[in-house]
Amino acid sequence: MEKERDGFPVTSIREINILLNLHHPNIVNVSEVVMGSRLDQIYMVMEFMDHDLKSLMNDKSQMTRPFSVAEVKCLMLQLLGGIEYLHENWVIHRDLKTSNILYNNRGELKICDFGLARQFGSPLRAYTQPVVTLWYRPPELLLGEPLYSTAVDMWSIGCIMAELLTGKPLFDGQGEIEQLDKICTVLGTPNEEVWPGLKKLPNWGKIVLRPQPSQLRQRFTSSFGSGATLTEAGFDLLSSLLSYDPQQRISAAEALGHRWFSESPYPQRRELMPTFRSNKDGSGPVRQAAMGAPGSPPLQFMAAALKAR
Repeated sequence: MEKERDGFPVTSIREINILLNLHHPNIVNVSEVVMGSRLDQIYMVMEFMDHDLKSLMNDKSQMTRPFSVAEVKCLMLQLLGGIEYLHENWVIHRDLKTSNILYNNRGELKICDFGLARQFGSPLRAYTQPVVTLWYRPPELLLGEPLYSTAVDMWSIGCIMAELLTGKPLFDGQGEIEQLDKICTVLGTPNEEVWPGLKKLPNWGKIVLRPQPSQLRQRFTSSFGSGATLTEAGFDLLSSLLSYDPQQRISAAEALGHRWFSESPYPQRRELMPTFRSNKDGSGPVRQAAMGAPGSPPLQFMAAALKAR
């Protein structure tokens, strides 16, 4: 708050408003917004989660192998359930990535960080750019599309699905041009046949894309050496999430009913999901739960303050 000149930041008001109105088992729960001893100490009190998926997958001392296909199915069903609820309630998250997905030792997954989330309506209108962290940003945003909707979240979910299966990001570009090139390297170079209206996008023509064939199927076969294999049903879901054309991209509701989830190996039961050493014992970094300045009171202090009230 000490850096704000125009009062309470509108992005924080938007985040608080959205989270206090969302109630779903796969979206992090905000108990209350409380104030400290000064006007610039404002905290969002949330339920405690043991891990975020990004930190967990990067911790090789705990995560010695990527999630199994059955475990990925369990995580994906929870993620899609939370996103379906968001989209049904006219909210786009706009920053889905593994570091914004929390996981606890009861096998529960919860979506967090709604700082870029936005309520939308029909008809669509132009929204802010850029949004979505680069590695999870869909090609229509990279090419300057101002009118976008829930499909941007579905592309991010496709990137997350691939990352859960392999343990590493699918597209890890260091800039927008390199990001587009990496997407084309894996998915093949798009054209008007697979993406009608492509040449009308604002940034089309400013970037020269090398003609390349799709390698997505090879990435998820045992011969490629990625360690992750997908059945034809699994590949169909992944390619539907990573469709170039936003109009053809699968919705969260459609994805929840996809046949991949009803074939063997079946989704792991939540209570049988793997557990890992929790950060709450002080053995690892805890996600910043407060909106105040560095050195803000810990979660236990805020919970105690809530009880005192």
